[in-house]
Amino acid sequence: MPPRTSNAADPAPTPAEPRPVLRVAVLADSDTRWKWGALTARRLTAAADGGERGARPVEVSGLLLRGRATPTPRQLAEVGEVGIEAEKVREVTAVEFLHTVRDEGYDVVVLALVGGGVQAMLHGLAALKLERRPVIVTGYVGVVYEKLADGLLLRHGADVVLANSAHDAERFRAVYEGVGADASAVTEAALPFLGGAPYRAEEGRDTVVFAAQPSVPASRADRTYLLRRLVEHARLHPRREVLLKLRSKPGEHTTHIEELPYQKLAQKVPGGLPPNFRLVYGHMGEVLDRTDLLVTVSSTAALESLHRRIPTAVLTDLGVREPLGNHHFVGSGLLTSWDRLDGGYRPRPDGQWLAGQGVAADGSYGTAYDTARAKVAELLDGSQLPPLAPYYTPATAPGYLPGILARHHLAPDGTPLPGAAAPQETGRVRGAVRETVRNAARGAYRHGVQRVAPVIRRMGEL
Repeated sequence: MPPRTSNAADPAPTPAEPRPVLRVAVLADSDTRWKWGALTARRLTAAADGGERGARPVEVSGLLLRGRATPTPRQLAEVGEVGIEAEKVREVTAVEFLHTVRDEGYDVVVLALVGGGVQAMLHGLAALKLERRPVIVTGYVGVVYEKLADGLLLRHGADVVLANSAHDAERFRAVYEGVGADASAVTEAALPFLGGAPYRAEEGRDTVVFAAQPSVPASRADRTYLLRRLVEHARLHPRREVLLKLRSKPGEHTTHIEELPYQKLAQKVPGGLPPNFRLVYGHMGEVLDRTDLLVTVSSTAALESLHRRIPTAVLTDLGVREPLGNHHFVGSGLLTSWDRLDGGYRPRPDGQWLAGQGVAADGSYGTAYDTARAKVAELLDGSQLPPLAPYYTPATAPGYLPGILARHHLAPDGTPLPGAAAPQETGRVRGAVRETVRNAARGAYRHGVQRVAPVIRRMGEL
C-alpha cells in the first residue's frame, strides 16, 4: 500500500526520526554507470558507519534499468569490487523502479543514468508524492566534454548533482545560473573509482597500455589507424609489452555503442599481431597496476592513470577535436602523437591543470567526498524534503519533456502510461518464462543495434 501523501492540513514538518538502517538504492543503465553509482553510494554513506553520527549500518540495493546497455553478469563482475554482490543486483523497468521506491522506503537514491533517464525518474518520483521521499543524487561518470547544457538541465531537480572536479563544479553552476535555475545542488567531489598504489617503475617491466573507447573514434578508418599504430609500436619495441585494453566483448554493450570492435579489426591486421601485443579485458585498476605508459584518445582511464601518477599520453593523431573529447585535455601537457611516443617521449602533466580536474594526485582524495557526504547527511537529518522541482516541466518544455518521459513509459505528469504498470507475478513458472522472453528479446535488440543497424547505415551511404 503506498504511503499517505501530505496535504495543506498537515502540521509543520519536524526533523525525521532516523531509521536504524540507512537504505540506499542505486539505479544504473550501463556497466560504467553501475560502477560509478555503486561506488558513489559507498563514498556518500561511509560516515553512516560511525563517527559523529554514530554507528548506523548501510544497506545498498542494486537496480539495473532495462535497456540497450544493460550490463551482463560478466560485465558486472569485471567492474571490480563495489560492495554489492553481482547476483544481488536485479533488472527493472522504469515503472518497476518507481514501484520499488514507493514500497521499499529508501533513504537515498543514486541515479546513475543518462540525462534523459535521470529526468524521467525525477518526474516519476515527484508523481509518487511520497510523504517521506529519499534524497536524490546524480552526476557524471567521467569527463564532461559534450552536451553540457543538455545533460545538466536533464539532471536538474536532484538534491545533489555531483561534479567530479572544481572545474566541472564551476561550469555546472554557470549553466544553471545562466538559465535562472537553482544551482545549490551542484556539489564538488571527485571520480569515485580513483585509487590504487602510486606508480613505481619496476626493473625489467615495460608496459604500454592503450585504453580503447567504444565510440571514440567512430569511423572504421580512424579505428584501423589507431590499431595499426599500436601494432607498429609493438613491432618497434619488441621487448615492450603492448596491451590493448578493451571495454567489452563482441555482442556486449557499454555506455556507448561500439559498432566496430577492435577485436574484429585485429583479426585483419596484415602479418598478424606481434607476440608482445595482447588484447586484454578486466578491471581497469588491475591493468593500471602493471602499466608504465597509458595512451588514449580521451578515455576517463587517463584520469585514473594521472591519479596514480602513471605516465599518461592523450593522442593528437586524429586532431584535437570536440567529437573526440581530447579537447578537454588542452593545457594538460599530455597531448602528443604516436610519432613522439615511438621515439621515447613521455608527457609531463601540468600541475595547475591537474589541480582543477579532481584527480587528487596530491593526496587530497581522502577528503574529496567530505562536502558531498555532509550535504547528504544534512538532508537526511533535517526536516521533510521539499517536493522535487526539475527545471523542465510540461509548462517550460512542452515540446521536449513528454518525449523523454514517454521513452520510459511515463505520461507528461510523471505517472505510468496505461499498460506500463508492472503486473503481479502469478507464480514462479510464469515469472521464469517472462524473464526468459525478456532476455531473448533484449539479446535480439542488441544484435539489431550492433550488427544489423550499422550494415543498413553503410548501405544507405552507397
